[in-house]
Amino acid sequence: MITTEPLVSVLMTAYNREKYIAEAIESVLASTYINFELIIMDDCSTDKTVSIAKKFEAVDARIKVYANESNLGDYPNRNRAAGLASGKYIKYVDSDDRINEDGLQYCVEQMEKYPTAAIGVYCPYDMNGEKSISKTSDKIIREHFFKKHYLSIGPTGAIYNRLSFFKEGGFDTRFGVASDMYFNIKMALDGPVILLSYLFVYYREHDGQEKNNKIGYLKNGYLYLKELLEKIKLPLTNKEVNYLYRKMKKRHSINIFRTLQQTKDITLIRTVMKQTSFSYWELFSSLLK
Repeated sequence: MITTEPLVSVLMTAYNREKYIAEAIESVLASTYINFELIIMDDCSTDKTVSIAKKFEAVDARIKVYANESNLGDYPNRNRAAGLASGKYIKYVDSDDRINEDGLQYCVEQMEKYPTAAIGVYCPYDMNGEKSISKTSDKIIREHFFKKHYLSIGPTGAIYNRLSFFKEGGFDTRFGVASDMYFNIKMALDGPVILLSYLFVYYREHDGQEKNNKIGYLKNGYLYLKELLEKIKLPLTNKEVNYLYRKMKKRHSINIFRTLQQTKDITLIRTVMKQTSFSYWELFSSLLK
């Protein structure tokens, strides 16, 4: 079949998702947008995830199933799946979620309106009836830090231009569960960001999600922002960067005390402070600023 519509690489990473993966795959196959490849990358599941996925692969040539020889973890596995992509766009659909029937169509249509866009992200804020809005790098970065957190969405809530994705080197896996937030900001520096008003996916919440890794967010939420403010040239003034730096340290102190109150685990707190190179002097002094 000949089509002028751009190819979309739908990437589905999986680890022990036998309860959900069939539903996730079926949602992609039900898409009104048909010019896609579905790359499923299993990360050493010990249940029936791979066998379920291979049943779909056997009947649809657009589906390719791969299995890692060793467990990579969430974001390294996302990068590996992206390395097999050949589409103009990359669209993650997690193996415990679903994409709406018209989700791919909508995302591609909006991205095609803005050829220089690096990334499109779902916007949970009111957009006055607009299907999408394009914001320049300078504007979206400043608004993200000082107005609304447009760039905090996870991979399932975004669509990436594949060339821009690899220009930034994929997800920086040093930041664990916060890799998406760091990457979105880096992508925003590479070109316009498209805000998407339509919630094109169903995001399932359950106990096995990475979002429940509160300690991971406590550590990596601080580390990724520290790296951005210290080492990445952001379109912000020195005064703005210094303000964000103080705010970051204060928030980290507050989060540490909250975690201590909740867990009563001083060893855990000491570990987090060591991993973030956060001193006791910073812990207390930042609260006074």
